[in-house]
Amino acid sequence: MLDIKNLHVKLEEEDKEILKGVDLSVEAGKVHAIMGPNGSGKSTLSYVLSGRDGYVVTDGSATLEGADILSMDPEERAAAGLFLAFQYPVEIPGVGNMTFLRTAVNAQRKARGEDEISAADFLKLVREKAKELRMDQDMLKRPVNVGFSGGEKKRNEILQMAILQPRMCILDETDSGLDVDAMKLVADGVNALRDAGRGFLVITHYQRLLDHIVPDVVHIMSGGRIVQTGGPELARQVEEEGYGHLNEETA
Repeated sequence: MLDIKNLHVKLEEEDKEILKGVDLSVEAGKVHAIMGPNGSGKSTLSYVLSGRDGYVVTDGSATLEGADILSMDPEERAAAGLFLAFQYPVEIPGVGNMTFLRTAVNAQRKARGEDEISAADFLKLVREKAKELRMDQDMLKRPVNVGFSGGEKKRNEILQMAILQPRMCILDETDSGLDVDAMKLVADGVNALRDAGRGFLVITHYQRLLDHIVPDVVHIMSGGRIVQTGGPELARQVEEEGYGHLNEETA
């Protein structure tokens, strides 16, 4: 599904290397989690995969179902099936949530050579998904994320994911700023999307999210590289012991 080989990335405006040879493969139907201390390169990896400006790939490759995504524009990556849920979802004043969602769906359908979804079919779809996520219908009428709480913003992103049906979902610290109830709602939305044709890359600081979104594989990132890989028990070890011993081993 997602295959990353020897990925090296530096900041565009300064000669500072952030990713120093990342190797990672996420199979269809699997949930991979990445944990690591601040500054280890976790969020940078998500930004580079989604096409954010400000980064330069100096070596390595990243493919989605065999296609080179590093050569694509961000919207092409999205149409190819890549989705990024942000740590801090932005507010878009003046753009209605429903308008935003329908425009995004139809833009991707058009890019794939598919017919646009009708207004009636879209309305039925979005109401159904919002109900599953226990989102107030009023949230669909408001501007994107404007006045939303942290939990509402995260649920809105899961709603986008549920409607767009991406092939590869990247969640960048989705649990950031959420209370237990909001995190469980978000996790339930993610778990509802798990299937054999979709891959997940969940980036998090804390094991608590992984109590609800149980990963198949856990990776520990440090110093711009993946330094350890294991099962869910690795996340519990980090929760108990911290990252100190990992940094010593890396050194």
